[in-house]
Amino acid sequence: MFDRILFPTDDSEGADAALDLAADLATDHDATLHVLNVADTTRDSVIQVQGEVVDSLEAEGERIVAEAAERLRDRGVDVETEVLQGEPYRTIVDYANSRGVDVVVMPTRGRTGLERLLLGSTTERVLRQSDVPVLTVRPDAATVRYPFADVLVPTDGSDCSREALGVACDLSAAGDADLHLLSVVDVASLGADVRSEFQVEALERNAARVLETASTEADDRGVEPAASVVEFGSSIHRAILAYVEEHAIDLLVVGTHGRTGFDRYLLGSVTESLVRTSPVPVLTVREPAS
Repeated sequence: MFDRILFPTDDSEGADAALDLAADLATDHDATLHVLNVADTTRDSVIQVQGEVVDSLEAEGERIVAEAAERLRDRGVDVETEVLQGEPYRTIVDYANSRGVDVVVMPTRGRTGLERLLLGSTTERVLRQSDVPVLTVRPDAATVRYPFADVLVPTDGSDCSREALGVACDLSAAGDADLHLLSVVDVASLGADVRSEFQVEALERNAARVLETASTEADDRGVEPAASVVEFGSSIHRAILAYVEEHAIDLLVVGTHGRTGFDRYLLGSVTESLVRTSPVPVLTVREPAS
């Protein structure tokens, strides 16, 4: 399902773990791995000086992609490298679209304290703009296990979660992984004064219907879910992360909205929180623009 994989790199923190995962995917899918470095020519110092500074950035980029390519070729991976000038996130998105890339693999940057809550600006912008699925790995991720044995899709019945389910089914089938389906009942949304038993039961029934539909869709794709669970919580992303920990999930597959209006610039809050804090890799899948 992955014929072309893109690994953009500036040799920053967390790049090694993301590169290893990209190499594993390329090996399993017999894919070509594109290693891209973008010489950031949008910075003021570069704009003012040009010439030698740009040459230096490109030379550093050539070193970075050459070192990555050497590691990959030692593993028998088919590699293509390129160094381009431009604004990093825009160049990455354009490259993925123009080369028919199937998935982009990138590290996030946050580690501790406030930094833990912030994605690297390039990764964040790629996530918000890319029509191509993006697989992110945190530098301090507790576990990166491959092949994926357990894949989790949180679903609320939305179009974007159905897109995520389709990709997760393909990955599960290709890697013989167990597919987990989860729907979280957000009891906090009811408010402190209106959490009647009737309302909670109604939300639970709706979540069960969502899971039943998702299970049917998975079956139609030839994948029988290993688990289909309704959870209750005051925070959706925390409930998802608790499931990840309790069930030794290896990969989260989540949906994001289409690229129209503000959706193009804002990830859903749950998806954004998962990317920033998940101990395992997160694959974000965009809902096609209507």
